[in-house]
Amino acid sequence: MGLRWRDGRGELVVYGGGGEPPVGVPLEIAASYRARTKGLLGRNSVEGAILLSPANSVHTFRMRMPIDVAYLDRGLRVIAVRTMRPGRLGMPRLRARHVLEAEAGVMSEWGVRKGARVEVVVPV
Repeated sequence: MGLRWRDGRGELVVYGGGGEPPVGVPLEIAASYRARTKGLLGRNSVEGAILLSPANSVHTFRMRMPIDVAYLDRGLRVIAVRTMRPGRLGMPRLRARHVLEAEAGVMSEWGVRKGARVEVVVPV
């Protein structure tokens, strides 16, 4: 069974490994087709990160800023992390089921790297 969320807010918890403590990041969840399609388009910044689910690729056409993109598998393990400038088309990742987007440069600060595990915490 796959993970399913609703549009809204939550917290991203990053388990980077290497003995570092988990990092909590404000998270916006885009689970509906409409919210995923909009994503970060037209924004000048984002507080924390946005999770697109389900998704296995993204583009940065009509974006105003470069972004970090992390591709997650079904178990929320990071498959790859890329920085994309505006006007680019990301290659689909076959094993990816979810995509995280954030301002360029912040994912490395949070410990989001290939092999790291993340958790999505939503208020009930």
